[in-house]
Amino acid sequence: MLLKKISSEPRNLERILDNLQDGIIAHDLERRIFYYNRKAEEITGYSRDEVLGKDCHEAHGGPFCGEHCLFCTSPAAPSIPINTDTVGYSITIITKSGESRQLDMVATMMKDENGQDFGVLASFKDITEIMDLQLRMGEISNFSNIIGQSPRMLQIFQQIRDIAMYDSAVHIHGETGTGKELVALAIHNQSQRSDAPFVAINCGALPDGLVESELFGHIKGAFSGAVRDKKGRFELADGGTIFLDEIAELPKHVQVKLLRFLQEGTIEKVGSEQTISVNTHIISASNKNLKDEVKKNNFRSDLYYRLNVIPVDLPPLRERKSDIPLLCNHFLKKAAEKYSKKRLSVSKEAMSAMMDYNWPGNVRELDNVIQFAMIKCRDNAISFENLPMELTDMQTALLKKRGPLKKLDSHMVKATLEKTGGNKARAARLLGVGRATLYRFLNNQL
Repeated sequence: MLLKKISSEPRNLERILDNLQDGIIAHDLERRIFYYNRKAEEITGYSRDEVLGKDCHEAHGGPFCGEHCLFCTSPAAPSIPINTDTVGYSITIITKSGESRQLDMVATMMKDENGQDFGVLASFKDITEIMDLQLRMGEISNFSNIIGQSPRMLQIFQQIRDIAMYDSAVHIHGETGTGKELVALAIHNQSQRSDAPFVAINCGALPDGLVESELFGHIKGAFSGAVRDKKGRFELADGGTIFLDEIAELPKHVQVKLLRFLQEGTIEKVGSEQTISVNTHIISASNKNLKDEVKKNNFRSDLYYRLNVIPVDLPPLRERKSDIPLLCNHFLKKAAEKYSKKRLSVSKEAMSAMMDYNWPGNVRELDNVIQFAMIKCRDNAISFENLPMELTDMQTALLKKRGPLKKLDSHMVKATLEKTGGNKARAARLLGVGRATLYRFLNNQL
């Protein structure tokens, strides 16, 4: 009787929910919030009085779930069908005080007594401190779809988290294939603009006569073939982020217009004298050193200083080789799904060859190598023979340069491995041989 009385008291149920360590938000099919527990107040900084009865988007200054929001097109008609199954994901929110917080979110469509949808229940945990600790301890291997666990990549992950809160211009420098667009997208997804468009454009791939039109748009009749008004990439990115890849390839006359936008926040369409205000975060990237391009008079110095407010320097794969096994696993999984094949492993000999290779094409080249090897492989593990000629020829040349296998003996190798605590890479350096040579020697001893 006592239990029945306690459970029948609405206030007691509210007390229970208020003492949960998860934030709880519930809204109806019109996105009107009708429940907000104490932990939700604590995490978001918004009080119940500020949000109850309001549209979830308006109450939080934008979709609380960011890009994952299922009610962005129309409150009563979700843009993505929701099943009774639970949907889980990680999101970045901006609190009332402007602080960025990382949350683990679980959302479920609620049903009434007749089995009809009547609202959404979302529970969430603040994992910001946990992520910060994992970054400091080097325990993160995947951050916003970027794979890596080397010290250089952990620094990049932390830098992304630090700069995502600000709208200052970001310039990413890195060789071709290092993942500059992935970093730009991660910055966007971690920012308060994550629910707005991310528009990427390769400046080097634009036809010379259409660069200005592609970026800033044009009006009907501005030039031959302009049969209607067209929005440019900047206008399409209004409220969000525009990513200008290979920005060093921009013609000088377009650089002037970009500088004006950075100074005034306005653009002019080709053929128009009307200025349009656009609110977008600019992230640029180049595989060229922009400072060198300035010295060569290929790039405006004033534009360089406007773009390079926050520089991000992406390391090439040859400087983060400890990430190669992680990346291989990631690409093997992706390739297995793409080709509907079983997931393969990589033999020690093949992995050793990949660790010795210099990777001029960086992560993109590694992805291609894994796809090539997977298609060629007929066993459960990718072998040395399955690798492309670039790697096998290089490995053969290295073996000839380093000398024959007979320079190693079991006692010498055993003593060196004991000295290095089993670290084979360090042991190979001490022995004066390549890792592939040491691995081959050890395999022959088995």
